[in-house]
Parts: sequence; C-alpha cells; structure tokens
Amino acid sequence: MSRSEFAQLGDGEVAYIKQLDPDAAERLFPALSEAPKGIDLYALLGADGTPLALTDSRNAAIANAIENNLVPVSVH
Repeated sequence: MSRSEFAQLGDGEVAYIKQLDPDAAERLFPALSEAPKGIDLYALLGADGTPLALTDSRNAAIANAIENNLVPVSVH
C-alpha cells in the first residue's frame, strides 16, 4: 500500500475522537482564540487527521460523527 493510499484509508467513513487539553486544542484549531481552561475538550478528526469539530463532551463528538455518517472511534 502506498503512502497516498494509506492516507486515504477510512476517508469519509471513519472519524477519530481525541481528548485534548486546551493548549492542544488551540494548536489543532488555530481559529480558536483561547480555549477555556480547566475542562476536557474532545476533537473529532477525519481519518486523515483533519480537524472536523471541537466540543466539551465526548457524547457530542460521537453524535457529530454519526450525524455526518461517520463511524466514530476513540484515539487513546
């Protein structure tokens, strides 16, 4: 499998949910001016790592994936 083929694996089908601290959220979502401190944030990422959504609830991230016909999986 080529690097290009591997990068497209799961594209449009799978979304990853990753728990982030506020600093990581600001790096991943540059348009976010300042993430609230002291709370857990959850990013929904496309199979290729593209940031899709940011929320303060894991359940909301899962719901967003399902609404967009993506299979949600967790990143540990």
